[in-house]
Amino acid sequence: MRRLKKLLPKKFRSENVEIPVVRLHGAIMSGGNQFSRNLNLASVATLLDKAFSDKKAPAVAFSINSPGGSPVQSRMIYSRIRQLAEEKDKKVLMFVEDVAASGGYMIACAGDEIYVDPSSIVGSIGVISGGFGFPELLKKIGVERRVYTAGKNKSTLDPFQPEKKADIERLKKLQLEIHDVFIDMVKTSRGDKLVDTVDLFTGEFWTGIEGKERGLVDDIGDLRSVLKDKFGEKTEMNLISAKRGIFGGRPTPGISGLTSMNGEMIAAGLSQGFATTVEERALWAQYGL
Repeated sequence: MRRLKKLLPKKFRSENVEIPVVRLHGAIMSGGNQFSRNLNLASVATLLDKAFSDKKAPAVAFSINSPGGSPVQSRMIYSRIRQLAEEKDKKVLMFVEDVAASGGYMIACAGDEIYVDPSSIVGSIGVISGGFGFPELLKKIGVERRVYTAGKNKSTLDPFQPEKKADIERLKKLQLEIHDVFIDMVKTSRGDKLVDTVDLFTGEFWTGIEGKERGLVDDIGDLRSVLKDKFGEKTEMNLISAKRGIFGGRPTPGISGLTSMNGEMIAAGLSQGFATTVEERALWAQYGL
């Protein structure tokens, strides 16, 4: 429809405001393949460039639904959005759906304004690392573990060895540094809107209503209503989507693509996809979703 409008003489074109809308949905993880789609800078960079390239649009809107994940990818997406907003002189409006927690909330902080549903979940400004330990497993199944390193710390937090106090302290130091970066980003973004409560930066999370009370978000509202209220009833939303393939579908390999791969590649991809799915499911489960 937008392409057809451009073909019309200017006097017949509608002068309605069009706002580009970008969906940032899913767990934030680096990498990804044809078996799993992760939210990271590589997967959204083209969409961001396209959204901010609309010269007539006064703003770019984002629909966010993410339980978090990689702090590095979260910060990279945040930074790219702010860079483009400043370069193109556009306002950024964030709209939270089910959840914008941890890295998801970090990305939301790239907005000049953040809107939520009353039942949205926001916050979780903290850092977490998790894993499993199997120090006795190998003995029970009769397997001898052999590890050779150059550098005494190369086997830090080895799951098949007992935990070491020094390893835990080193990990905690890294977490605290990352947490400080996160806190600084929130304070810079939200400024004097924040209500400095004792639990604000403890990793706690709240509903949209409570998030508004703490200054983590600006107001309650949905994307369509807010945009029409700000830019007029005739405002149109232009969803920015990934480029589609030659037959209209997204450029992901189908049966022909799979048959060109050997069995080991398929098995590895499925295995990685399964592990990613389990990790993503655990992220969503933290917030009862």
